[in-house]
Amino acid sequence: MEELSTLQTISIWILPVLLAITVHETAHGWVAFKLGDNTAQRLGRLTLNPIKHIDLVGTIIVPAVILLLSRLMGSMFIFGWAKPVPVNFHHLRQPRRDMALVALAGPGANLLMAISWGILANLSLLLYNEQIELARFLVYMGNAGIFINVIFMILNLIPILPLDGGRVLYSALPPSLAEPYGRLEPFGLLILVFLLVTGILETMMLPLIVFTYKQLSLLSGL
Repeated sequence: MEELSTLQTISIWILPVLLAITVHETAHGWVAFKLGDNTAQRLGRLTLNPIKHIDLVGTIIVPAVILLLSRLMGSMFIFGWAKPVPVNFHHLRQPRRDMALVALAGPGANLLMAISWGILANLSLLLYNEQIELARFLVYMGNAGIFINVIFMILNLIPILPLDGGRVLYSALPPSLAEPYGRLEPFGLLILVFLLVTGILETMMLPLIVFTYKQLSLLSGL
């Protein structure tokens, strides 16, 4: 694979990253709306406008710093977050069950996007003989789309509140265990940062990311 310039790398990654963030968050709000809570709709968060979902610190500053440090250390890991879509779980028709469905909507959207990007990359290969530069650009972008959505999906499925996996686990636990587990939510970000800086998060996620990326690439015909 040829070496890309910084500008080429940005142009390839910017759309997949923005879509991974916005569709993930919009999916949460859309499923919540369908299940009885219109909070996201009232606050204008049922939109694919990335500006509505971008968090200055979590979406821009933290990923940029981690990406820079990762490159210096020869790593490929990146971490960040968007503004969470507001959901009032008390407005859901069946709060415990529906909380899990709302949480799963985000990773589910990332899975569908990863498959879609793979299909785009595969179809782009058909253009290769006639539009070589365009085809190469779309293949790179498709692969970036698979990769970033796999990262988003797996990261958000970690069973730590307030991540989506934590919401699913909270819904699955009996009330006697869910209540003490829920009290850990204020410390969730600190736990994630600890796992990140110690390398535990990358060690834990990387095999899953690589395996899922390979399987989706094969599924897409790459």
